[in-house]
Amino acid sequence: MSTEKFNLLSFTGKMRVLHLTWIAFFITFVVWFNLAPMLQAIKATLGLTDAEVKMLLTLNVALAIPARVIVGMLTDKYGPRIVYSALLALFSLPCFAFAMADTFTQAAIARFLLGGIGAGFVIGIRMVSEWFPHNELGTAEGIYGGWGNFGSAAAAFTLPTVALIFGGDDGWRYAVGITGVISLVYSFIFYASVSDTPKGSTYFRPKNLGALEVTSKGDFYFLLLMKIPMYAILAFLTYNLSPAKMGMLSQTAAIGIWVFLVALYFVEVKKIWDVNKDVFHTPVPEMHQYQFKQVAVLNVLYFATFGSELAVVSMLPLFFATTFELSPVMAGMVASAYAFMNLMSRPGGGWLSDRFGRKPVLLILTAGLAIGYFAMGQVNSSWPLWLAVVAAMACSFFVQAGEGAVFAVVPLIKRRLTGQIAGMTGAYGNVGAVTYLAVFAAVDASTFFFVIAATAVLGFVALLFLEEPQGQMAEVREDGSVELINVSS
Repeated sequence: MSTEKFNLLSFTGKMRVLHLTWIAFFITFVVWFNLAPMLQAIKATLGLTDAEVKMLLTLNVALAIPARVIVGMLTDKYGPRIVYSALLALFSLPCFAFAMADTFTQAAIARFLLGGIGAGFVIGIRMVSEWFPHNELGTAEGIYGGWGNFGSAAAAFTLPTVALIFGGDDGWRYAVGITGVISLVYSFIFYASVSDTPKGSTYFRPKNLGALEVTSKGDFYFLLLMKIPMYAILAFLTYNLSPAKMGMLSQTAAIGIWVFLVALYFVEVKKIWDVNKDVFHTPVPEMHQYQFKQVAVLNVLYFATFGSELAVVSMLPLFFATTFELSPVMAGMVASAYAFMNLMSRPGGGWLSDRFGRKPVLLILTAGLAIGYFAMGQVNSSWPLWLAVVAAMACSFFVQAGEGAVFAVVPLIKRRLTGQIAGMTGAYGNVGAVTYLAVFAAVDASTFFFVIAATAVLGFVALLFLEEPQGQMAEVREDGSVELINVSS
């Protein structure tokens, strides 16, 4: 762990790794969200219907749910340097495929595969945790997450202009293709420029690849329970594409996917059993134990924070346009204030967590989240526009600061499992996004905001069961010796 002073203007040591890593995450978000800013041009070029456009948007996020879990496992096993480099290179291919798509089917397959690049987030969580001490970890993870997340806003501002520079009906193809080139080139830069740990530090790896380790019988069953929502939301997405809803899948295909998801869940149950069956007859030494409830609480909180952010970013321009009778361009500019808060709010949440304690800060931010969304539910055409924007920005602060505070805790639970824990928590954020967007499709905007506020209250209750990381965690080196790592705030 580097002892270098925390200086954002520095580009040496741990600060160099932080900057190179958030740039990698930034690029993944530019690639992942290169669809929405040019959707109208893409729709016109490919001759898509409104239903097909909605399907592309749905497919764009679907693969991120399982991908974050899988990539988290690979990161713990093989290290963030090689996994991040491989991810940036591999997912440039479906990006190029989408840029060259001529039919809806080609575009749909490319967008579904491209959703996997959304797993990049969890890799950097492990990388940053290896380079920064516990008392700077929240701030560093917040900068990584907040500045990287800003890639979606950067895509919205720059890609339409790039498309216009190339001009013609195919301008969007060049803009999308350029993001793929950037991802491919940066994969080599990242691989050549970073290491998994500071010189002399140990990279702790899980004993098994394939399932999250737990340390008690109760946690084994708790893990199985917490896996269900991730499969349920994929089943729900399938239902939305079935003949009963959008009709983009045949009934036979939908049934086939549902059967596959059930089978996949039981395959995962088998893997979890293979990795953890020893806890049923051999107690884990106390110094090596961790409580899975800590992971579950963070999952619930990220469902409410990042899940609501993705959902609100998707609907906020339309909300402002219809509520205040704004043009689409003006509504987009006004709504962008919500996303802009990421630059400071997420690092701010991590810094507050480092400074004042993990649990107290999370409690305050989650309460603010509930109040903020309740206030958003009150917004109507009688409000001054500036006041509605202030309410959205205030709500955004609590949402994104909460995300930063959540991932200030994740690396302090069990170092060698950080990638897997981050993967599961990150996946719950995507589960939340799909859930909230389904709610938005069924109710008016005010009710939508009130539902998010209610789930934030549930998150606050769950937080009461979180235990502030204290003392030290024990990790076993590959030579069998034990290293104690400080986790107290």
